[in-house]
Amino acid sequence: MSTPLCPPSIDSVEDLRQLQRLMGVAMYRPLVNDDEELAPEWTDGRPMAEMVGEFIRPNDRLTSEERLAIYSRSYWFRILDCLYDDFPGLRSVLGAKKFHAFARAYLASCPSSSWTLRNLGNRILPFIDQHPEWTAPRTAIARDIAHFEWAQVLAFDEARNEPLHGDDLLGSNPDELRLGLQPYLVFLEVNYAVDDYFMAVRNRDSGMRAEASNTLDHAPVRAAVRRLALPKKQKLWLAVHRCDTDVYFKRITREAFLLFTALQRGQTVSAALEIALQQADPGEDWAKLVKEWFENAATLGWFCARREP
Repeated sequence: MSTPLCPPSIDSVEDLRQLQRLMGVAMYRPLVNDDEELAPEWTDGRPMAEMVGEFIRPNDRLTSEERLAIYSRSYWFRILDCLYDDFPGLRSVLGAKKFHAFARAYLASCPSSSWTLRNLGNRILPFIDQHPEWTAPRTAIARDIAHFEWAQVLAFDEARNEPLHGDDLLGSNPDELRLGLQPYLVFLEVNYAVDDYFMAVRNRDSGMRAEASNTLDHAPVRAAVRRLALPKKQKLWLAVHRCDTDVYFKRITREAFLLFTALQRGQTVSAALEIALQQADPGEDWAKLVKEWFENAATLGWFCARREP
């Protein structure tokens, strides 16, 4: 993608849009070295000072570069701070220094493309898959904890539809019934005990972070903290959900995971049960367990009318 040129004057909305795009390119350029300075060169190799001077005027105190640096640093420090807050477990797994390098690499590769900072981490899983060098040798653990923490972002912020009640389902044929699940509901299959680890991180870090100001003038800094043992390897199935404004997570069985994810994909209740119990232990009282799953899910408001894509 070519860099937009600076319009000679602002005579139309399109001129203003072009200038905004140019300013965006300038601010998204990653900062360099330990002093968090602007990159010395523009995207085409020209000196940064030469390019910035075309669309930012100096004043009696600051050069064009220095004026841009104020905005660029504020942008970068704010979005880095958001990643610090959204992924405390990943930060703990990697360590503060390595997480900072990971976060900068991620944001340089996947800059914000949304009006809301909520979506800042929405490409973190494919980034870990495509660039394991930033998380090695703990890539598998890092992916699981990042997946778990991103699920909490979704659980907190996704929409809530009107829940279905028991009376709404009376007389329904399970061979034809397709149930919707709340958009905020996320089911995970992980290979590490990320839930226990996340709680340990939260308990350790609670109260450590002071309130952030509206405008940051330095990169996020965290005090030295006690290192935690890494999460143990353990196959788990988790449901991450919301009640009012609080996010919760709970362990569920493999069969419950298969059932609910099949319902999410649009399977009928009968088909979802067949998928869930295909390799189930015949010694279990599955009729009782399935009844409990549906009762608990209904009580939590997980079921809603299905909306076709």
